[in-house]
Amino acid sequence: MRESTPKQGRVTMKDVALRAGVSQSTVSFVLNGLDDMRIGAETRRRVIAAAEELGYRRRAAGRPPKHAGHEVIGLMLDEVATSPFAAISIEGVQEAAWKNDVLVEVVMTGGDRTYEAAILRKWATDRVRGVIYGSILTHMVSPPDALAGHKAVLLNCHEEKARLPSVVPAERRGGEVATQALIAAGHRRIAFISGEPWMEASDQRMEGYERALRAAGIPVDPSLVVEGNFLPSGGRNATLRLLDEGARPDAIFCANDLMAVGCYEALKERGVGVGTEIAVMGYDDQEIAQHLAPALSTVLLPHREMGHWAARMILGSEDPAAEQVRLECPLVLRDSHRTTTVS
Repeated sequence: MRESTPKQGRVTMKDVALRAGVSQSTVSFVLNGLDDMRIGAETRRRVIAAAEELGYRRRAAGRPPKHAGHEVIGLMLDEVATSPFAAISIEGVQEAAWKNDVLVEVVMTGGDRTYEAAILRKWATDRVRGVIYGSILTHMVSPPDALAGHKAVLLNCHEEKARLPSVVPAERRGGEVATQALIAAGHRRIAFISGEPWMEASDQRMEGYERALRAAGIPVDPSLVVEGNFLPSGGRNATLRLLDEGARPDAIFCANDLMAVGCYEALKERGVGVGTEIAVMGYDDQEIAQHLAPALSTVLLPHREMGHWAARMILGSEDPAAEQVRLECPLVLRDSHRTTTVS
């Protein structure tokens, strides 16, 4: 298995929205020239000015280019509405495809085998360029047999027999670099709030946490590892347990940003300063991370880059190798991982 690093420093629509002080929807409407929306002239001016200052380059975001070809990539996902990351993956596939005048047809199957087979038969008749078979949760899958009739790659999932190329996040490494950042900030009693144990991402992030502690000569203390549920409620309850049982940690690594939100709530309820008395680290880099006080240090999930990779494999002139690629999850350091009172 090999790791690949996604491109860094690309200006996104979210960056433009933050600079202009408006929503991403407003930025999209302004930059795509939808004049029928009732957006004030001053707001339009701020958005355009922010885009120019940041050097934002427009990408196809809702319609194909004028001279789009007739080739199509099929993108099959089990779910879309249950996670914000699905939209990011779709955008990544579209961006790479439309640069080559190729369209993307997206379907959500809910894991229904009959529906999957019907769609694959249709795509075979349509002679699509290839099929990206994706999952919203990173896990092992058993792709439908009909997928073998297409040039295909797996997105955010993998199969036991490794017959198809696949791309997933480098979760262990992500957990490791997050923990290393806390260690570098001077923390030694570092707690970990996991997600649900059946989730591959949670398990691998914890492996990375343990690997970083051992490499630093810090014993893994089972009393500092508490199970959460990838929701704010789980982060809050787990943090209260850590505060009430045994010696208090000086840093808490939450296996996702939503649990970090709950962790913040619990610490503030108990009068503990976030980022001053106890450090907090998240994972995912969801939109809310930068709006917490203090802004949450976290790890970025490379869903856009994974979408780019999958599309490039389909668009390539040769069949891609049947290997699993793990894309780096970059560290996003803000304010919450350091404290003024480290032990």
